Amino acid sequence: MAGTRYLAVRPINTLIKMDFKIGIVTASDRGSRGEYDFLTGEKVMDVLKEYIKTDFETVHQVIPDEQDQIERGLIELSDKHGCQLIITAGGTGPAPRDVTPEATESVCHKMLPGFGERMRQHSLQFVKTAMLSRQTAGIRNNTLIINMPGKPRSIRQCMEVIAPAIPHTLQLIGNEKIELQ
Repeated sequence: MAGTRYLAVRPINTLIKMDFKIGIVTASDRGSRGEYDFLTGEKVMDVLKEYIKTDFETVHQVIPDEQDQIERGLIELSDKHGCQLIITAGGTGPAPRDVTPEATESVCHKMLPGFGERMRQHSLQFVKTAMLSRQTAGIRNNTLIINMPGKPRSIRQCMEVIAPAIPHTLQLIGNEKIELQ
């Protein structure tokens, strides 16, 4: 269904008074139309649980590959839901409908190209065409937005190399410290 939004909540540990929220945006025309059971967002959440020790809540959106809709989704997750971290999955290739990096650049105040550079560099070990991917990252207010590839295996491989930089980046933009596994 177009515009379907999923909210998955993981209980917050009562000993840690932290309200850490992660937005997950899956950019997919077919997934947003409900043409198949789209599980990328759930897989992203599983990968995040492998790397982030701090308890977190997630807000998941499946959005068509339309720049204006992706922009609205990113703004909503950052400004309305208060997500400190947003991970996008998909829409980073060179195809005409791959517009996630453009949407991210449009809503961010500052870009962090090193995230994308590091992901592409690492991905070349696994996929010879990794240089075609246009992952990037940026900052909107106190939200770190990171564009990832659409495949869960590739997301896991990228997270392996960028995870160490996420807590420090979040602190630099005004968030509380999160812990990694």
